[in-house]
Amino acid sequence: MAVAAETTKWSRRRRFTWARLGRASVPYWLILPVVAALTAILGYPIYSLVRLSLQHYTLFELIKHHGQWVGLDNFSSVLHDQVFWHTLLRTVIFTVANVGLTILIGTLIALLLVRISSSVRVLLTAGLVLVWSMPVVVAVQVWYWMTNFENGILNYVLSQLHVGDFFHHDWYATPFSQLSMVTALIVWGAIPFVVVTVYAGLAQVPHELVEAAEIDGASPWRVFRDVTFPVLKPIFLILTSLSIIWDFGVFAQPYLLIGASHVDATNYLMGVYVFIKGYSQHDFGRGAAISLLMLLIVAVMSVFYVRQMVRTGDVE
Repeated sequence: MAVAAETTKWSRRRRFTWARLGRASVPYWLILPVVAALTAILGYPIYSLVRLSLQHYTLFELIKHHGQWVGLDNFSSVLHDQVFWHTLLRTVIFTVANVGLTILIGTLIALLLVRISSSVRVLLTAGLVLVWSMPVVVAVQVWYWMTNFENGILNYVLSQLHVGDFFHHDWYATPFSQLSMVTALIVWGAIPFVVVTVYAGLAQVPHELVEAAEIDGASPWRVFRDVTFPVLKPIFLILTSLSIIWDFGVFAQPYLLIGASHVDATNYLMGVYVFIKGYSQHDFGRGAAISLLMLLIVAVMSVFYVRQMVRTGDVE
């Protein structure tokens, strides 16, 4: 009887263990299709990029379809290049400025949408959607037409408003002004997504709490900080992470707006830098090494926001 009781107890414990293990593995089975799809789509390209970064692969090797194995020489060459470090610092500052301005202006416009009339809100939202839907190449051409030093409308308007003498003022004369124009273009194009997302999040803010804070005499800033911001924090974390990824690797806007003939080491951003080194100079192995370093840097820059999102999910 003792043996039978022990056997029954062991069988129950085994069934309980397997049942608990099955319940615990359900989330992993649910995300397995996504992981499998991402692995199938991104696995081979990343593997090819890593293999290419370990080879001397120029135009001659491209014709032969066979590269020369050099190990970590490409990474060493990039990390010992002062242009890379200057470009990285410039890109980090550029990314911080773009992300900060995009989130700030987008949030202010979203708060404005809550307070204006429905008709004005519809018109403003329609304008934002048109900006968001405009192709990058078209936006660059429109922006360059507005800021052209010969017949740009920006110079004309500023001169007519007596802000100063902007006749034939060149907005692309220095690297700082060039990147400032690129920042204005990128922020202008990214604001609609932030506005729509934050405006949707504002609908989740309890109106009763806002009214109670206002009755207690809280200023608009205190209401936003103590009532609105905690609700919008997960949205801000997602928007910031996505903006970092987009702005750090931006290529089309700076390359097209500044112009290929005016792009040099003084105004390189990482997206332009990897294109120049990898494709224009036909050093594909070096370009692959720079791409992997960019991927690592973006991951490091985004880890804080990812951790905050995970903590927010755990609290909820």
